[in-house]
Amino acid sequence: MNKLFRELICLMLERQVRALRRRYKFTVVAVAGSVGKTSTKMAVAKLLEAAGKRVQYQEGNYNDRVSVPLVFFGLTMPPLRSISAWLKVRRQMSRAISSGYNYDVVVLELGTDAPGQLKHFEYIEPDIAVITAVSPEHMEQFGSIEAVAEEELTVADFSKSILLNSADISKDFIKFPDYKSYDASGGEADYQLIERVERTLGSQSLKIKTRQEVLAVEAAYSGKQGASIVLAAVAVADMIGVPTPAIAAAVATLKPFAGRMQVLEGVNGITIIDDTYNSSPLAARAALDVLYYTEATQKIAILGDMNELGEDSVSEHQKLGGYCRSDQLSLVVTIGAQARKYLAPAAKAAGCEVVSFDRAVEAGEYVRGKVEPGGLVLVKGSQGGIFSEEAVKLLLKDPKDASRLVRQSAEWLAKKPLR
Repeated sequence: MNKLFRELICLMLERQVRALRRRYKFTVVAVAGSVGKTSTKMAVAKLLEAAGKRVQYQEGNYNDRVSVPLVFFGLTMPPLRSISAWLKVRRQMSRAISSGYNYDVVVLELGTDAPGQLKHFEYIEPDIAVITAVSPEHMEQFGSIEAVAEEELTVADFSKSILLNSADISKDFIKFPDYKSYDASGGEADYQLIERVERTLGSQSLKIKTRQEVLAVEAAYSGKQGASIVLAAVAVADMIGVPTPAIAAAVATLKPFAGRMQVLEGVNGITIIDDTYNSSPLAARAALDVLYYTEATQKIAILGDMNELGEDSVSEHQKLGGYCRSDQLSLVVTIGAQARKYLAPAAKAAGCEVVSFDRAVEAGEYVRGKVEPGGLVLVKGSQGGIFSEEAVKLLLKDPKDASRLVRQSAEWLAKKPLR
């Protein structure tokens, strides 16, 4: 999109959101952070919806300057270079502003891939901003973790209330005094996970300390990172004023989404942990932790490249390879050049059996011939050029479950190097 045309479109969209905000009273929740934004956004939206709130949100990843304003109005992205399509969007927004707004809460995801981008969202003036984590991301642009922190925490400058994950954000980065915190790792926080009992893969019992009381809930999420997502959603609901019984009942309705620690049935009696939406060092280690503590006759980790790590790519892939445990993993399979060159040797040095492939389909075909009944396979990788969901597709018991995977539209499939 031409830069000038894009800027004009953004200004038009932002003006419409300002007009909507001035005319109607509703709560805006914005989710930022290095990892876990989409899962947290969806958990917040679905919990509030189940608790009886009228919630406006978008299930994909509308998180940039052009797409975020569309979420307020429930609109989809038009062809980027079509003037007539954008004029139609403007007319639709104007009609919505004049005809009434039927939502109590709007839940947004705010993304960034370079310094200075989040400040463009200041016109939104979120009532609550959730910051999920500060960890390596888009390091070619940011250069340092300090720059990442400065960018992600920018939302505090233009939000009325801040809720941050104190387990995954160093206190050294927090320069503002007034905020609420949540912590699923046992640390002190306003919203604290005080007990977590894994029932089965994809099921755990949680005891959550809120500002008022201790809440016992059942959650269909795996691992500490799943508990953290639930904890964030509970905290937002409590801050908005949802009654505790309604929060507890709503948590029971939540479930993971495509490519985000989704549990699927596989061939030959195996279970698949589908975590293929994207990958980062923090998220990949958390996914491996779930694989390690889950009982299975055989455990296989399919790990793809972690993109956008810049100068940290070598060390982060090596660290993840070193995190692979030979006492837990029967096999490590890598996808992509970075994983082959740096992750694989480190995993071998840790005592693991390792096989590397360039494409996800090759990895899926290989693993399909290696799985044993009762086995557990974790699949994780970045989306750009890796597309590890295509390995999952070859391991599914029911081919129809391919519709539950990420990036399965005709447009996406056309982009993938399947062979």
